[in-house]
Amino acid sequence: MSGNFSIDVKQIRENARENVGDGPVTSTYRADRDTVIQLLNDALATEIVCVLRYKRHHFMAKGIDSEAVAAEFAEHARQEQEHADWLAERIVQLGGEPDFSPSSLAQRAHSQYVEGTSLTDMMRENLVAERIAIDTYRTIVTYLGDQDPTTRRLFEEILEVEEEHADDMVDRLAGRE
Repeated sequence: MSGNFSIDVKQIRENARENVGDGPVTSTYRADRDTVIQLLNDALATEIVCVLRYKRHHFMAKGIDSEAVAAEFAEHARQEQEHADWLAERIVQLGGEPDFSPSSLAQRAHSQYVEGTSLTDMMRENLVAERIAIDTYRTIVTYLGDQDPTTRRLFEEILEVEEEHADDMVDRLAGRE
């Protein structure tokens, strides 16, 4: 190799064998694992609360355009559930335990569970929740930086979908006002 870059493959091999029980977390992992697991668990709670809110809104949607909006709520709920599954999987990869405890879910979630009384209220509450997720996930992405690129990319992928959800809600609300 040219330049100053080199990889000590011998040492990497020794570390891999010596710490095989650590799974994917190797000596080059630079983030504070406990903090990352906590961030992931808080995001897991956020996604579960979003699933529940979107599910309720799906079943409670009434009025003009309610069928199309209810279908969109159902799709968003499905995507939020997928995000929750990804987050739980990453927590386990890092040696943690996903916290699905219903007793603390609402306190740990970044967003809130607000039912809304009308279709417009429901869309607005979902938009507020998406905006909260966008800001918190962006902050987490910045915090992770290059310390844990896998978790950072996971949050970036979820963030992209949350931005799409927010855009969907803004478009729907613009059509109603």
